[in-house]
Amino acid sequence: MDILEKIRGGGDKPAGMETPRKPESWVEISESVSRLCSFDAGGGGGVSVKLVQDNRMAHDKLVDSFLNKFFPSGYPYSVNEGYLTYTKFRALQHFSSAMLHVLSTQSLLFAAGLRPTPAQATAVSWILKDGMQHAGKLICSGMGARMDSEPKSWRIFADVLYDFGTALDFISPLCPQLFLEVAGLGNFAKGMAVVAARATRLPIYSSFAKEGNLSDLFAKGEAISTLFNVMGIGAGIGLSSTVCSTTQGKLIIGPLLSAVHIWGVVQEMRATPINTLNPQRTAMVVADFIKSGKVSSPAELRYREDLLFPNRLIEEAGSVKVGQPLRRVLSPRDVEQLRSTFPKEKFLLAQKGDKAYMVLEQSATGEDALRGWLVAALASEMERSGAGSRDAVLNDAYQKMESVFPMFVSEVKSRGWYTGQFLDGNHSRIAYAKSE
Repeated sequence: MDILEKIRGGGDKPAGMETPRKPESWVEISESVSRLCSFDAGGGGGVSVKLVQDNRMAHDKLVDSFLNKFFPSGYPYSVNEGYLTYTKFRALQHFSSAMLHVLSTQSLLFAAGLRPTPAQATAVSWILKDGMQHAGKLICSGMGARMDSEPKSWRIFADVLYDFGTALDFISPLCPQLFLEVAGLGNFAKGMAVVAARATRLPIYSSFAKEGNLSDLFAKGEAISTLFNVMGIGAGIGLSSTVCSTTQGKLIIGPLLSAVHIWGVVQEMRATPINTLNPQRTAMVVADFIKSGKVSSPAELRYREDLLFPNRLIEEAGSVKVGQPLRRVLSPRDVEQLRSTFPKEKFLLAQKGDKAYMVLEQSATGEDALRGWLVAALASEMERSGAGSRDAVLNDAYQKMESVFPMFVSEVKSRGWYTGQFLDGNHSRIAYAKSE
């Protein structure tokens, strides 16, 4: 039977359906913060929320905050042996390197012929300027999960930030009395750009690795970068001694070079076939399947991704919005009904206005997200065909999803998609509390 016919066909419904017990409480996890939620006993629709372990000592909160900021999510169980040793020596290396940088900068300023007192003041200003870059790096480091979800958009954003910082460097000679403020802000933007560019480098390289050759790809990519950096330095020296010898010249040539730079990185990202599932790519895969019965590969999908607005909703895929806190989108009655509609599933799906809100459990994978998205898309298609409102056809859509999903997910995997994870950034997920 053709896939589309199977989707639109009636299909047999399971003989019996187990109705799970209504959860009395659950835990919502978002951005490393866990909240214990429970419905009011009276059933009036109210929800009580409190932080889990909010009675911790201040020292414990400080340690947890440090671990959440500087160690991977799930540490130490999410990393291989030796990560802590590596981190300790890397911290020592950067600490000693930073001290050497301060001393070498001061030495260079002295060597330039500045007198001791002005040199000391200038050195302090220069060091504070560089310190702003480190502040930018620390702030951007908290956005790692979002970069995992949308590495291509963040890579473009990194280059825009870097060019913004460079522009501030260009105009700093026009306001020497504000050197620290202008140059500091420029370095702050560059610091954020450096972290975003480095954090997105691995998933981008990984998308091209075909035979376990990630290290070779990385090495060759860095070699190309080094070669053209050297060539660019040579060209920049030539420009700096001719048309860009003045600030006015830099203000003319700079925007042109920046435009070429941003255009180049956009084309790079459009050519990158990332095979992990995030909200946008999942919606596009499901939409193609609903329309044509076929699954697009990462290479076929890459030029259609919206890199500027990656969170846009796709109507053909059910206009699904994922990751909203459960307490904001569902009432106690909704939860009980949806748990009955989707037994043993790791998602809840509810229609609110023209959007479908999907809440995933903490352990949900890419396959679970595909199941939920497919239900929403089928319900939306049935609604457009006049079969009833989306709420009314939700159960029928779920039964159709069950019948076509084995064929669908098999095609998804054969086309090169990795379904073991669903990268939704820092969106909220739930974990139901166990009954005692």
